[in-house]
Amino acid sequence: MTRRLLSISALASILLAGLSAAPAFALNEADRLWLVGERAFADGLHPIARRALERFVVEYPNDPRIAPATLLLGRTRLVLGEPEKALESFRRLRAIAQLPAQQLEGRFWEAESLYRLKQYAAARSAYDDVIGKDAASPLAPEALYGLGLCDLELKRPDAAIKAFRDLLTAWPEHAHAGSAVFYQAQTLVDLKKYSEALPLLTTFGTKYPKHKLVPDAQYLLGATRLAAGERDAGVSELQAFVAAYPTHPMIPAARRAITETLAKSGTPSQQKTAYTHLMQQSPTAESLYDAGALAGKLGQVKDQQAAWGRLRKEFPNHPLTYQAAYDLAETAFKKKEWTQAATQAKAAAASDEENLRARALLLEGESELKLSRFRDAAKSFEAVGSVKSLEAADRYRALAGLGLAREQLGEIRAALAAYDAVATKSPDATLRTWARDRATAVRAQPSQPSKPATGGEKKS
Repeated sequence: MTRRLLSISALASILLAGLSAAPAFALNEADRLWLVGERAFADGLHPIARRALERFVVEYPNDPRIAPATLLLGRTRLVLGEPEKALESFRRLRAIAQLPAQQLEGRFWEAESLYRLKQYAAARSAYDDVIGKDAASPLAPEALYGLGLCDLELKRPDAAIKAFRDLLTAWPEHAHAGSAVFYQAQTLVDLKKYSEALPLLTTFGTKYPKHKLVPDAQYLLGATRLAAGERDAGVSELQAFVAAYPTHPMIPAARRAITETLAKSGTPSQQKTAYTHLMQQSPTAESLYDAGALAGKLGQVKDQQAAWGRLRKEFPNHPLTYQAAYDLAETAFKKKEWTQAATQAKAAAASDEENLRARALLLEGESELKLSRFRDAAKSFEAVGSVKSLEAADRYRALAGLGLAREQLGEIRAALAAYDAVATKSPDATLRTWARDRATAVRAQPSQPSKPATGGEKKS
């Protein structure tokens, strides 16, 4: 029989003792409740412990064991995910705890309850009380660790770093030492103190090989090396991280960092190797998009088309599919391949992401202008105005294009309205001047009747 089964059996015997034993040998009810609560807590049978201890503190408030029972009830409630009730128990303990050790322990668990309730300032004060009253107590390192976590939540990075360093200096072998090292390093990275963070991260896996944060530390090490300008070392660390922990939540971020780094400053050989690796692995929208981006960087148009063709086929509605279409549209526009630019921009404009949709519609309209398809251009520019949260620069760039389209269609009043709006409200001084000059030129032209709505546009 396992220890847990033995414990349950023993508890059952205790619970029944009051009924089955002879009166001379029966357990006192207060003794029975205390014994059940204490043993159940020790054996992890927290619901049983809670029921027994709740009865004990209500029915026997004058029992000499009321303080430890209240403390144990609070801890039981905390384990069961009831921090508000736990806090109530620990605060009640203040008035009944006679021993300094009980008072200190109660204050510590009060801090723990407040932390779980996200009352970080109050929790920090409680942790600080524990350290201030007895910096050498067994609870001091736990309180110091909690203090550091509270400082992180309160956006006090320097104070958090100090708390973690103090913990590691005084108790280097403590159970929280690994976590303290990691959070200290992470905070240093956030502060861009890479030279201080790197030694902590470099040795983390060796010092704490079984720690649950080893994967996170390796990812952070690679990202920090990249941020510190150590390109090859950073890419190598991230590639090792991807290989070792393929299901980690930070894998997409690691892959993107690798790809962006190699695309920006990697050698052609590194970029080609990365492309091949991305195309050979189990496909994701991110891997196919990154492969296409690398191929584009290498000037390998067919490889880019292969990667992004798979992206469109396998992930037709993914945000990166629309981004790839926009990237292709931009490339085609720069090459003066207007038809291709218009087609890809139209595909990108189906995105739900407003900023991308606005940029795609602008590019579509400008491509249609180049193709002299003025009616289609006008529709694209008008659609830009329907995008919510549109940036002012994009709004007036679209109005400028709309003015050109309307002018070419012979819709002079509409063209002038667009030009005048740009000339008076655009945040771009150059665009304001252009629109003002364009409006002056249009007004100087001989008055002509507006062209019919179906005319004035080249056939493509």
